[in-house]
Amino acid sequence: MTFEPVWGVIIGLYLFLAGLGGGAYAASAYLRLKMPDCVHMIRYGRVIAPVCVIVGLVLLMVDATAGFHNPLRFALLLTNFGSVMTWGVVFLALFVVIALVVAVMDLLGRGLKVPVWLDVAGAVLGICVCVYTGCLLGVAKTFPLWNNALLPVLFLVSAVSTGMSAVLLAAIVGAPREFDRVTGFKKFHFFLPVAELFLVASLLFVTASNAESAGAASVANLMSGNCAVAFWLVFILIGLIVPTVIEWRVLFFSSVKEEESPGGHLASGVSDVCILIGGCALRLLVLAAAMPITIVQPWI
Repeated sequence: MTFEPVWGVIIGLYLFLAGLGGGAYAASAYLRLKMPDCVHMIRYGRVIAPVCVIVGLVLLMVDATAGFHNPLRFALLLTNFGSVMTWGVVFLALFVVIALVVAVMDLLGRGLKVPVWLDVAGAVLGICVCVYTGCLLGVAKTFPLWNNALLPVLFLVSAVSTGMSAVLLAAIVGAPREFDRVTGFKKFHFFLPVAELFLVASLLFVTASNAESAGAASVANLMSGNCAVAFWLVFILIGLIVPTVIEWRVLFFSSVKEEESPGGHLASGVSDVCILIGGCALRLLVLAAAMPITIVQPWI
């Protein structure tokens, strides 16, 4: 009999921070290529990325208590390239190295001298980290909510959304003039929570349709069971609907003067905070609500 791992809050935070870091770096790389004059926003993304991923990795190591008693287990993760976890270690290691090098160069005043290929490589690895956070859960094949091809896509969209929110939030505080100039960047960001809502609905429908009752039980946990209040109030309302309504009003129905006013910045800041809360809640809820397939071992 195979026993699947069950992950808790620490792993949920790790998944959130790793995805946020990858998304933030991808956002900064995009800004560097399309809006190189937004030097502060680019720097914010470059600093946020390695900090978040490293903190997430520390949490992961704390959760892996057995590894501290036998450190060789961490090294053995690099011995099986048929494993999702091995590829995750490779992506994370390469990403952290590149993100740290780029962040140090930027903080030393050489931000625009970072080779374009290095920024592109960091962005690609950041996206790989975002996708990996969804693929990691799929290793536990007896959990229909996790073993679903839509989950990595959902986590990717959510990670890019939270990464962009972190950069935008930092810009509201530290570089408001740059924040006002990135209208196209903000409008693209507006559509990500909408895409998340569609992906969540699709994920729950596919999971509930699973032949195993554990899939329907997981969906019931989210929509009407123990996780329902957090799912509807924190993730759906605060994490998706509130920021969509706020940004819809600010970006499409406000004058330029109103959008660039302190009130407009405050509204956008609230929207970005809500997206960060929703992104964290998504990971925690996916972990908490998942139910395993019941395997009955017959007596022989």
